[in-house]
Amino acid sequence: MAGHRKEPQSIAGEAAALLDWYAAMGADEAIAETPLDAFEVSAKAQSLARTAPARRPLQRPDFSQAEEPRPARRPEPGPTPKTVKPRPVPPRGKETADMPSPTEIAKTRTLAELRALVEQFDGCPLKRTAKSLCFSRGSESAELMLIGEAPGRDEDLQGKPFVGRAGQLLDKMLAAIGRDEESVYITNTVYWRPPGNRTPTPQEIGACLPFLEHQISLLKPKAIMLLGGAAASTMLQTTQGIMRLRGKWKSYDKAGTPIPVMATLHPAYLLRNSAAKRKAWQDLLMVKQRLADD
Repeated sequence: MAGHRKEPQSIAGEAAALLDWYAAMGADEAIAETPLDAFEVSAKAQSLARTAPARRPLQRPDFSQAEEPRPARRPEPGPTPKTVKPRPVPPRGKETADMPSPTEIAKTRTLAELRALVEQFDGCPLKRTAKSLCFSRGSESAELMLIGEAPGRDEDLQGKPFVGRAGQLLDKMLAAIGRDEESVYITNTVYWRPPGNRTPTPQEIGACLPFLEHQISLLKPKAIMLLGGAAASTMLQTTQGIMRLRGKWKSYDKAGTPIPVMATLHPAYLLRNSAAKRKAWQDLLMVKQRLADD
């Protein structure tokens, strides 16, 4: 009975799914500079196998008349081998640009000018592996600013923060309190996607933080929502977990005028834990009331 053979469409579908998985894990760039033709390599290997001389079969040795083993001769002392010192690895060239001075950042008077400065900045290693800069989305005159952790795969492809599944849930949450993209301003603690959607390192967050702080100063929102523990710990400079921070008003004091801050659960967490949506809803209602009172 002949074995079951997969249809070409099925094989192509599995291959596409595997490539999508590799891209989601961050393996979205070729390592070699030139492509490798696997069919050509296979053809060469088969050609060499056909032209190679036939190997003689191994013969079993006859130990019936084997002589007594002779004692091994001690090797004569030779010259002392020279000590080979490893060659020092040449220092790698400077890969990142220096952070612009606070004066240079402060010279940007609009969010568009700040974005242009970030586009020229090479001091964050994430820029080398990401496809797009995810600076912000929303209105530059919004009363409510939302800050998440880092862009994901969908965000990297579109160049905007919170446009994937978590972003779609966030839009529904905001719509429930009468807000949409025209009345909010959304960004992240880092502007480029970490490979494989890993957590950004403190160094990567620190490289983007001066721009983010000036971003807040230029926007001057009436309230800030911090989405998730990473954004909350960064902006509030605390080691407390998100469950201790959420539901309580804090203050951001680096924009000249103190800005009320509410930390809440990240939409990606809510996608995995539906029961926690009730807590996030409570936080949203507090933000809605605060904006209505101002």
